[in-house]
Amino acid sequence: MPADILIATEAELRAALPLDLAAIDCVESAFAALAGDGVVMPPVLSMALPAVNGEVDVKTAYLPGFEGFAIKVSPGFFDNPGLGLPSLNGLMLLFSARTGVAQAVFLDNGYLTDLRTAAAGAVAARHLAPRDVRTAGVLGTGAQARLQMQAAHLVRPFERVLVWGRDPERAAACARDIAAATGATADVAEDIPTLMAQSQLVVTTTPSEQPLIRAEWLHPGVHITAMGSDQQGKTEVAPEALAAADLYVADRVSQCAVMGELRGARAAGLMTGDPPELGQIVTGQAAGRQSADAVTVCDLTGTGAQDTAIATRALAAMRQTRGGTTISA
Repeated sequence: MPADILIATEAELRAALPLDLAAIDCVESAFAALAGDGVVMPPVLSMALPAVNGEVDVKTAYLPGFEGFAIKVSPGFFDNPGLGLPSLNGLMLLFSARTGVAQAVFLDNGYLTDLRTAAAGAVAARHLAPRDVRTAGVLGTGAQARLQMQAAHLVRPFERVLVWGRDPERAAACARDIAAATGATADVAEDIPTLMAQSQLVVTTTPSEQPLIRAEWLHPGVHITAMGSDQQGKTEVAPEALAAADLYVADRVSQCAVMGELRGARAAGLMTGDPPELGQIVTGQAAGRQSADAVTVCDLTGTGAQDTAIATRALAAMRQTRGGTTISA
């Protein structure tokens, strides 16, 4: 008996699935599921391609209570802008969690990944950042820098944004876009110490292989969400800064120990114990921020659980809007 499969394009997905509080809540539910029993989430299949300045990640997860499970293929080829192509692309496949039958192919060119990554940053800010964030800072000038600030503003409506990037012109363009999206005042920070000193919420979104944030730049009340370190060799936060924080939280300890900021800290002989995971903070199984002056860090490497959650939501949204094209396989 043939099965119907929905095929949706990036444009159709963007129209049906915006970055809003519902998307953030959806991804938060994935973290909550990760803190429970019955989750099946294999290690990330990650392939670095230095010969072409690229990388490919494959992620998936089965989450009890979700109608489907996703398999996401995410290539990043970072010389593409010189060819007039985006750096990130890819697709997601959604299967029935009951029968294994293919339900949808999302030709999203990385949009769903961008969406769920930004939403994860907002979940971290919602549970770990101080409530009175006045200034937020972002390291990086790409699409995720813009989306992270847009998502964070939904849960911590800050008044000002500072943007740091290696290219001042790109940083200025990023600041203008964030200001337009959030209504906050946005300025370019001349250096990272200045950004750190003035920000209560800092998000790192770079592919750096050298630490950008040092321990001596931490100050009471600051929260850092580090999401650029998602492959071995990448690092944005110095190991000493992680160790100096009052609370370090991983999205998934097993992943962060291999490809996140935790990997570098353990290589330096620091952070030997198992930290709490974000899902445990969300569900109350572990304590989050304990005081307004606490220094907190959340290490986001990106999980297959997030992909399953956003793909499941995407299918529901496409059905509701009657978007996409249905074929019989």
